Amino acid sequence: MSKASKIKSFDPNSPGDANAQMYGLPFTTKEADIVLVPVPWEVTTSYGGGTSKGPEAIYEASFQVDLFHPEFPELWKRGIAMDEIPSALEHQSRDLKKQAAHVMRMMTEGGTKKEALRAQKSLKLINAECAVMNDWVEARCGYWLDEGKLVGLVGGDHSTPLGYFRALAKRNKSFGILHIDAHMDLRIAYEGFTYSHASILYNALGLKELSTVVQVGIRDFCAQENDVIVKEKGRVKVVRSADIRRQQFDGVTWREQCDAIIKALPDAVHISFDIDGLDPTLCPNTGTPVPGGLAFEEATYLLSKLAASGKRIIGFDLVEVTPGKNDEWDANVGARLLWHLCGVLAKGNH
Repeated sequence: MSKASKIKSFDPNSPGDANAQMYGLPFTTKEADIVLVPVPWEVTTSYGGGTSKGPEAIYEASFQVDLFHPEFPELWKRGIAMDEIPSALEHQSRDLKKQAAHVMRMMTEGGTKKEALRAQKSLKLINAECAVMNDWVEARCGYWLDEGKLVGLVGGDHSTPLGYFRALAKRNKSFGILHIDAHMDLRIAYEGFTYSHASILYNALGLKELSTVVQVGIRDFCAQENDVIVKEKGRVKVVRSADIRRQQFDGVTWREQCDAIIKALPDAVHISFDIDGLDPTLCPNTGTPVPGGLAFEEATYLLSKLAASGKRIIGFDLVEVTPGKNDEWDANVGARLLWHLCGVLAKGNH
């Protein structure tokens, strides 16, 4: 059956078909305009865990999302499909995470000479295998981009989109990143891990094509990260959560703040959305929750304003969604945020 035939026969008001694709839609990755690349990886997370299960949890929760979106009423017709979740990558992540935990314990608690040598060997292996993961992500995202698809990456921890950034850099002379997060992620090889989730934006700055990073919702950062911002001389712009609230208390509307954020971005923009950029009541199981953050509607308003701004949205990633042990709340929020991100990408890519 052709895509046109599927659109004609599909009832968007019916319950989601568990045997269908993402959001209960009938489209394959070949037919869909938007392809989601899942990366179930969380080797270097050092506080909470479980985000490698994010892609699967979001996929399952997506069937509960109603398909009519007032801002993007025809979105479902574009087609959204998730690439196959690479189970081998998840298994490798689980094995390497155990070795990473040993490395972290050695850093904080010390150990015998034998244990130190083992940690050094593990650290070398982890850095090498994370590099391989980055290459895989670059190749997979690049493949779908070259197929003419709009691509969204679904993590996994925040180390996962570096390969996607590299794929975009090879296909765009210049672009910026709208980075929504509780953390700056500008640490240099955090805990010895070159590709730590806490180092993703520092590593991204190594791309000459990346002209600007605008960080929104920041609550936690260290002196080293502040030094990186100073060294970059305006390339990284920071909007702290405290600054957002202070301006609101002083009478500056969220619309006015969003206009300023968007104005600071270049013409081509990738959205990198760490779920912990939201208020932690919306993502209580995420790995490193921090008080404060954006309300759901504040985040979606900013994204919608960006889509309507005339700037070209070239991609997005959604990371650090961690399913709870006894509830689906985080995945539910993640699936709905992902739906909005897909609408923003479809509208803003031109």
